[in-house]
Formats: sequence, structure tokens, C-alpha cells
Amino acid sequence: MAKYVFVTGGVVSALGKGIASASLGNLLKARGLKVILQKFDPYLNVDPGTMSPFQHGEVFVLEDGAECDLDLGHYERFTDVNLSQINNLTSGRVYETILANERKGEYLGRTVQVIPHVTDEIKRRIKLPAKLDPTVDVVITEIGGTVGDIESLPFLEAIRQFRLECPPEDTASVHLTLVPYIETAGEIKTKPTQHSVAELRSIGIQADFLICRARQLIGEDARRKIALFCNLPPERVFDGQDVRSIYEVPLNYHQQRMDELLCERFRLETPQPDLSEWGRMVKLIVNPPDHVRIAIVGKYVELKDAYKSITEAFIHAGIPNHVAVEQVWVDSESLEGEEVGDRRLAEIFGGCHGVLVPGGFGDRGIQGKVRAVRFARENSVPFLGICLGLQCAMIEMGRNLVGLERAGSAEFDPDSPHPVIHLMETQKGIKNLGGTMRLGAWPCLITPGTLAERCYGRREISERHRHRYEVNNDYRERFATAGVVFSGTSPDGRLVEILELPGHPFFIAVQFHPELKSRPNRPHPLFRAFVAAALAHQGAERNAAEATS
Repeated sequence: MAKYVFVTGGVVSALGKGIASASLGNLLKARGLKVILQKFDPYLNVDPGTMSPFQHGEVFVLEDGAECDLDLGHYERFTDVNLSQINNLTSGRVYETILANERKGEYLGRTVQVIPHVTDEIKRRIKLPAKLDPTVDVVITEIGGTVGDIESLPFLEAIRQFRLECPPEDTASVHLTLVPYIETAGEIKTKPTQHSVAELRSIGIQADFLICRARQLIGEDARRKIALFCNLPPERVFDGQDVRSIYEVPLNYHQQRMDELLCERFRLETPQPDLSEWGRMVKLIVNPPDHVRIAIVGKYVELKDAYKSITEAFIHAGIPNHVAVEQVWVDSESLEGEEVGDRRLAEIFGGCHGVLVPGGFGDRGIQGKVRAVRFARENSVPFLGICLGLQCAMIEMGRNLVGLERAGSAEFDPDSPHPVIHLMETQKGIKNLGGTMRLGAWPCLITPGTLAERCYGRREISERHRHRYEVNNDYRERFATAGVVFSGTSPDGRLVEILELPGHPFFIAVQFHPELKSRPNRPHPLFRAFVAAALAHQGAERNAAEATS
């Protein structure tokens, strides 16, 4: 019989429920338990696939092609488990399912209502992971939003019912709250936490564990006060202070015996976890021997969460290279305009040892990305292009290496005389935007003797995709004549997955999203090799500077 943990948040949003859930999953897995995590979001979108990154951060894509909340990326990174579409649920998906059932007459003429139909569907989804895999020991369900929001009430009501229907030792409620520090008073304030827990109790849910998010330790007096007013033992009130790296959080929770106390509540006998390797990894992350600077040229740089998996992949890649990757954010629109010449580009990218052009949609900032590719190519700066980054590399090399005037993409320039990027055949005629792209894991064959093979160390790989446009095969021969190597393709050879430029220190672009499969204990090989190349570029610059000094 699986055990169930429900993670909620109060006072304000963005407290880190996803990191808390992932950290609990990490600790329970380290104790030998099989853990699965899921995220329930109260918004009415069926999934975040059609939402702007400015609205919701990056869309995380799973192996089966599900477009999900970015917290599922944290779940996979912390537990090293591949999730699927059953691990993310939105209100939109709940209502879509219920209305489809109603249209088919499955409710036998009954009036369809929030209670019981909506709550029953939510409870069904809570149970689904353990139903599909009876070996699962613990299911951790994070509820998006903040307690008190009208949108999340059906989810909280479903949890109340679910806990009532289960033995007490089979469920646990973990609640995150904010404990603010008032500088003018010189003290922390526990009242917001008291009100948040009271709001949760008014719904019928008693928090079993409290995580108090704060800038510093809350102290024993505050802990006892919170425990008293929130109706739980002091040892179940935990410090959730700010840390230098999110990967420190499981270690902090373990120090406070959170995993031990949770197992006690569930009456689970487990061995003590061995977190030594995780601790060594965290030590290297927070105290790196060296650093390297890499420019990320994107169109959503105002919201760093739009590139969350990329920033985490750089942290992971820094571990085996014994460096911290300092990410320099460059708005691609700032690289556009006639006034942005070679001198200005040299100023913008000065001190950077690598350039990454990530994915995105729409024509805004595209010419700036193309200029960034040209700067990296012509100045022998290590370059990695991802998804749209590959397409921008095709456009740049088409114009400046192959000699195709106005080479472009059919997505941005339908009148281009040389559409080196065009719409995939399977995408033609599609009108609905949600969930219709080339999504999820697809196989790729790598050409022997190429940079791609050296990075991966094998010739067959599988990577996650999210795109509608692809390299136009009509131009592949001309690019190859100019020296471009298409080093990775779909098994049938029809789709370009990887391109590279021999003779350049490190120039590679991929149509897929390698950042989605990176883990702290298993950095993605492309990011690992890219950071190594940036480090070598930095070393060459240092040697040149020393030689002239």
C-alpha cells in the first residue's frame, strides 16, 4: 500500500514547493524507497504548452512528449527518475476529462458538479501512479498556487477527502510558509505562518509538517511558538532557510531529521541514507576551484526560469570540470540594429569563453541570435546551439558561409528565397497548437569520427524534442560542400538532429533539448564537453595574456 505526501504552500507564491518536494523525494529514495512525484496546477490551461515563458517559465518536456510544469524538471533531477504525462495535472485537464465523460453519458444523467465529480477525478489521479506501478512506496503530490486561492480549492477539498478515506499513517501534509524578517523591528514574524495554517485547517486539513522559509534560521523560540499555534510538535517545524545551492536543501532537511520523522509517521522501517556523494557534489558546487563565463543569448532573459533546465545543466556540467559556470545573460534583441557592429559585439561578449543560443519561438530577436552565432564562429569561441539555436546557425552559415543571400526560416520569413529551415511534413495542416509539435524522446544516429561521437561516446542516442520546423534537406548538400557536417540524423536519415563545423575549436548545434536530460550526478555529455571547451578557451586566453605581459 503506497503512502501519500501532499505539499502545499501559503502566504506567498514562489516559496520553493517544487524544490521541497524534490528534496523529500531525494531523501526517501536514498532510504531505499521507490518514490514518484506529481504536480497538480490549478490553472485552466490543459498544459503549459501554449503559454508564454514569461507567464510560466520554461515548458519541461518528458520522455513521452508531455509538456509539463518546470517543477517536474526538479523532480527528475533530484530523484533521477524519468516521469510521464500522468505526473502533471491541471484544472484544465480535469475539466476536459470530466466534460468528455459527460458528453459520452458516463454519469448516467446525473448533474455534474465540483463535488463529487471534480474531486473524484483529482483523487483518481492521485492514486494513478501507484495503481500503474504497485511497487511504488511513496507518492509525493505538490499542489500549485497558494492556500486561499479560489482556483486551488477543488484540489484541497480532494486532498481532505482522500486523507479521510485513508488510514492516518498512510498520508502526510507538508506545508510551506513564509517567516518574514522585519528589518525595522529587527525580528522575524510568525503571524503569517499562523494565518496560513489556520486557512488550511479551515478547509479541513491539518498540517503534519511545516517548512518555514526564511532568510536565516528561525530559532528555537520561534519554532516552539509556531508549533504551539499550529497544533503540531516542535520537531515537525523545520527551517527552510535560503541556501547557496538548491542541491543543499536535501542535506538541510536530513540534518533536521525530516525524512526520519516522515518515515516514522508512515511506519516505514528504512536504513539511514548515504548522502556522502551528494554532499561532496554540493561542496564542489558551492566552493568551485575555478569559474568560466558563458553567454546565453536568449529572447526571454528577463525571466531566468524560462531557461531553468539550461542553468541547471551548466551547474551539473561544472562539477566534473571543477568550475562554476558564470552565466552572462544577453538579450538577443539588444544585438540587433545597424549600430551593433563587430566592435560592439566584441564588447558584449568580451570575457565570455563560450556562447549558447537556446530555443524559443517567434521572430523577435532572431537576427540578434544570428549575429551571436556569427561572432562565435568567426572568433573561434566555443558555441552550442539548441533547437532554435541550430536553426539560427543554419541561417547564419547559409548567409555567410554557403553564400545564400537572405537565407532564412519559413517560420520568420515566408518570402525568403532560401528557406534553409522549413515546416516539417508531419506538421503541415495542423491547426491546434497544444500538444501537436514533435515532442518527447526520439532516436538519433551519430556519424563516426565526429565531435558529436566524441561528446557522447556512442553512436545511438535518444533525446527530447519540442519543435515544428527542421533543416530543409534541399540545402544539405550545399552546406556539406561548404564544410558543415550533419553528424546526427533520425534513423531514416531524413531529419537533421546535429550539425557541427570541423576546424572550429567547438561548434555544435542540436535540434533537440539536451538540457532536459541532465542530472547533477549525470551531467549531460554535450554540456560537459561544452564547458570543457570553454575552460580550454579561457586557458588559451590566459596563456596569451601572460605571454604578452
